[in-house]
Amino acid sequence: MKIKVCGLKYPVNITEVTGLEPDYVGFIYYNRSPRFVGDITAIDLTSLPSKIIKTGVFVDEDAQEINKLIDEFGFNAIQLHGKESAEFAASFKGRVEVLKAFGLDENFNLNQLNAYVGKVDYFLFDTKTDAHGGSGKTFNWDILDQYKLDVPFFLSGGLSLDNLAHVAKIKHPQFYGVDLNSRFETEPGLKDIQKLKQAFSLLKQHTTHEIRS
Repeated sequence: MKIKVCGLKYPVNITEVTGLEPDYVGFIYYNRSPRFVGDITAIDLTSLPSKIIKTGVFVDEDAQEINKLIDEFGFNAIQLHGKESAEFAASFKGRVEVLKAFGLDENFNLNQLNAYVGKVDYFLFDTKTDAHGGSGKTFNWDILDQYKLDVPFFLSGGLSLDNLAHVAKIKHPQFYGVDLNSRFETEPGLKDIQKLKQAFSLLKQHTTHEIRS
């Protein structure tokens, strides 16, 4: 199971988080988010360990701006968290990994995902909110039982130390990774390293157990 830590914005904290060796780290380029990256520089990100996949998170951003930031900050992946079309997502595929996020609730129509097959690398399933993520709320994970496409997904939305043990038991064949964010913070964008250490330990223990089994 891959681990993504999203919503980083403070250089010292970024270094502490990457020292835990997550698989992905996410940086939010949506200025209405309390986790907007602000004054992070290219040097802050290009010096991170190369094996960690640096992910730029965008909400209905212009393609030219996304491409500029990919070049400037050396992103290996982008996460599209707005209403981006399948064609828009496909224009980046092959250059970087492409994650397309969707907010799920009981009324979500899974058929709308069909258009993105072959045009994105991963889906990210979050809790449906007006704020494009970061709500700290979970959705009904039973919805995932209806997901049958051949595209791996990250699970996001309200993941915490209180529910990660349950998350780790999800057996869906396309369940690829978790996205840790607001429930692992002392304030928006400032990650609680001790909580993350506990989460990493729990998730990695489960993954090791699954491999041995």
